[in-house]
Amino acid sequence: MNKTELIANVAEKAGMTKKDAEKALNAVVESVKEAVAKKEKVQIIGFGTFEAKVRNARKGLNPKTREEIVIPEATAPVFKAGKDFKDLVNQ
Repeated sequence: MNKTELIANVAEKAGMTKKDAEKALNAVVESVKEAVAKKEKVQIIGFGTFEAKVRNARKGLNPKTREEIVIPEATAPVFKAGKDFKDLVNQ
């Protein structure tokens, strides 16, 4: 399902226009992105949790030269599915 199909699905289920559903979806996505960028946790009960996690610096290999390189520490967005969501997927 792509974004257009998701918007149509939300509009149908919520009984709203596609334009309003698109505004709502965009607002939710932007709110989650802004919160996670501020290192805040966004928890939606029954769906899951969005948060930022720090990946420690580590050593890696340059695949071309086989030279050892240092991969710097980085912060990555992470999604952890909630119990209800996991149960639905595993049915």
